[in-house]
Amino acid sequence: QVQLVESGGGLVQPGGSLRLSCAASGIIFNTYTMHWYRQAPGEQRELVAQITSGGTTNYANSVKGRFTISRDNAKNTVYLEMNSLKPEDTAVYYCSAGGVVWGRGTQVTVSS
Repeated sequence: QVQLVESGGGLVQPGGSLRLSCAASGIIFNTYTMHWYRQAPGEQRELVAQITSGGTTNYANSVKGRFTISRDNAKNTVYLEMNSLKPEDTAVYYCSAGGVVWGRGTQVTVSS
């Protein structure tokens, strides 16, 4: 069964950190570019970060220097380390494999 399952979201204060995980099954994980997207209420879904099968990374300007995407091909898992979180980072975060397989998302709320 093809599946992506996100975890690690929650409520955090401004300036805090969270680490999101996305576990994949049913796909040849190491062949996929993996993405993290987010969608805030009333907003369009936006690409936050991506990592290719070779490990090349790209980030949205809004998160550069604060977020880090990484992958562990042995564990079929992609991560998003989020530091210096801001209220505007509040959103549901989704991982995607190649833009064709999607997880259900995990809520991140940044609030004091």
